[in-house]
Amino acid sequence: MASLTAYLGLFLVAFGAATVLPFQSEPLLVGMLVSGQFSTVWLLVVASIGNVLGAVLNGVLGRFIDRFHDRSWFPVKVSSLERTALLYRRYGRWSLLLSWMPLFGDALTVLAGVFREPWWSFLLLVAVGKTARYLVLAAATLGTQAALGN
Repeated sequence: MASLTAYLGLFLVAFGAATVLPFQSEPLLVGMLVSGQFSTVWLLVVASIGNVLGAVLNGVLGRFIDRFHDRSWFPVKVSSLERTALLYRRYGRWSLLLSWMPLFGDALTVLAGVFREPWWSFLLLVAVGKTARYLVLAAATLGTQAALGN
């Protein structure tokens, strides 16, 4: 039961980390990997699914928030949105491979929603980027642990 709770916790933290919430999933994933109490494969699957679903929430928000861009309370100026639109159109869907990056990765997924990126490409590119990040982190963590003889 404790194991299931730990995986659920990782899922929720990874989900939150992909949204605008100030969460970080990497320290938790590294801690769970180093503990040796959990399956590396399942940790990667759970963290990746949680993180991708958090990005999907951002995409959905992006699709609906754009209708309010002319309101005074809207957090982004129309001129900024237009500049961002030019950048997104220039680099397009391929920028979603960077959705794992701190700070602007979450914004990319919101923008993809605003600009109506098709769901098939959104899911594919976000999943590749976010899963690759977790794979690199796990390999670095376990490689360092092995090199230290732990």
